[in-house]
Amino acid sequence: MTDLRRTRRSLPIALLRSRETVMGPIRDMLAQSGVNEQKWRVLRVLQESGPMELSAVAQAACLLLPSLTRMVRPLEEEGLIRREVPPEDRRKVVIAVTPAGEALIHAHSAESAAIFAAIEAQFGHEKLELLLDLLEELQRLDLRR
Repeated sequence: MTDLRRTRRSLPIALLRSRETVMGPIRDMLAQSGVNEQKWRVLRVLQESGPMELSAVAQAACLLLPSLTRMVRPLEEEGLIRREVPPEDRRKVVIAVTPAGEALIHAHSAESAAIFAAIEAQFGHEKLELLLDLLEELQRLDLRR
């Protein structure tokens, strides 16, 4: 029987703990506007990339497609996104951020920048860039063989 790593040094648990450290202040920021972190990720992806098909948004925002599909109607009803069906392919759904969604992002941009500035100040610029590079490298691993 192979010994398991101690949970203190378990990669999945360390990633979850780190995520909570980073996301705590972001959740506090978003609570002011009633937008959860999943909706925020969708809005940020759309703001950054422009109109996108649902499966591309799901992948870029780290969401399962069924979860994103359930979020589209509320986001649309809140006026934060618009949904379109391209006439050339009626099977696809393309969503885009609206001016109201842009305004919500802008309303949080200074606080969001301050959160990440605090992370960088406490963790160090070089270490943060290295961590981001290493996490991108980790994402490219094929562990599902």
